[in-house]
Amino acid sequence: MRIKGLLGVCLLLPGLAACGASGTASSGAPNAARSSGAVTTSCGLDTRVPAPPRRAISLEQNATEIMLSLGLADRMAGTSYQTDPVLPSLAAEYKKVPVLAKQYPNHEAVLAKEPDFLYSTLSSAYADQAAGPRADWKKLGVPAYLSVHDCETVKLTADEVRFDTIFNEVKHIAAVFGVEQRGEKAVKDLRVRLDRAVREAPKNTGAKLMWYYSGTTTPYIAGHGGLPSTVSKQVGVDNAFDDIRHKWPAGNWEEIAERDPDVIVLADLTRGGDGDSAEAKKRFLRANPVTSQLDAVRNNRFIVVPGSAMDPSIRSVSLAEELSKGLTALYG
Repeated sequence: MRIKGLLGVCLLLPGLAACGASGTASSGAPNAARSSGAVTTSCGLDTRVPAPPRRAISLEQNATEIMLSLGLADRMAGTSYQTDPVLPSLAAEYKKVPVLAKQYPNHEAVLAKEPDFLYSTLSSAYADQAAGPRADWKKLGVPAYLSVHDCETVKLTADEVRFDTIFNEVKHIAAVFGVEQRGEKAVKDLRVRLDRAVREAPKNTGAKLMWYYSGTTTPYIAGHGGLPSTVSKQVGVDNAFDDIRHKWPAGNWEEIAERDPDVIVLADLTRGGDGDSAEAKKRFLRANPVTSQLDAVRNNRFIVVPGSAMDPSIRSVSLAEELSKGLTALYG
């Protein structure tokens, strides 16, 4: 069997192109993959889906939660790489799905489950040492779906994370499995939540935010094009580092001090690395001679969000919700 893939998928059905020429998802919702056969096109790789899958494997948590949100636990032969506690609303369904590996399963472990569909929002799932290249799986007749936000090649990866693209991916997966109505309902609910978060956010704050993901010696912050940049615009504030044309650049504290952001959004990560948790970030920022002088630190202007919500996923709307609530608490 085969291995390797990444973000960015759409369906091509007779007479219907659900993707643009660039391979990114369009706003149209495709039809289901029926027994007559459909083709998934993700990150430049076309693979036929002869019928709605019955033994799908999600290779990481974002893909898992999208599938579970669509009620597809009974179609899943396995899952892997849980980075955070599963969303409480999905916990019961998650327990029904076999866990193949703590991180990524290797090619043999995936092959042993006889999958008829693979899904990941991260290209690393299809690395040689993981499930293996998507092209190899195609030779075995197994579609390997990858999100447009993390294609194997940069030129196929979406330049910016957009909510419409996230929502379309949810609908595309629903279409592959023949559960379009579930996809439509899931997306409708997400749009309602997003609209409410934007509506309830305080207006005209003029706040400039720094999105601080991880690291202390070398901090990784949000630049242009990632989900934090998109959410900032949606809610009506500025990403202080949006001029940096990388989604997650390595920053340095001297430059950050020069820009002196008004608010620092802290990713709360559970993996236990250097400065991963929100509390560890706060301790560092208050103790470091440079960062302790930042206006946001001196005035305790922090907003804590789950680190997992910073990736394009079913959780993305919750990032807008938490930012809206945090800004309301700071600015009224």
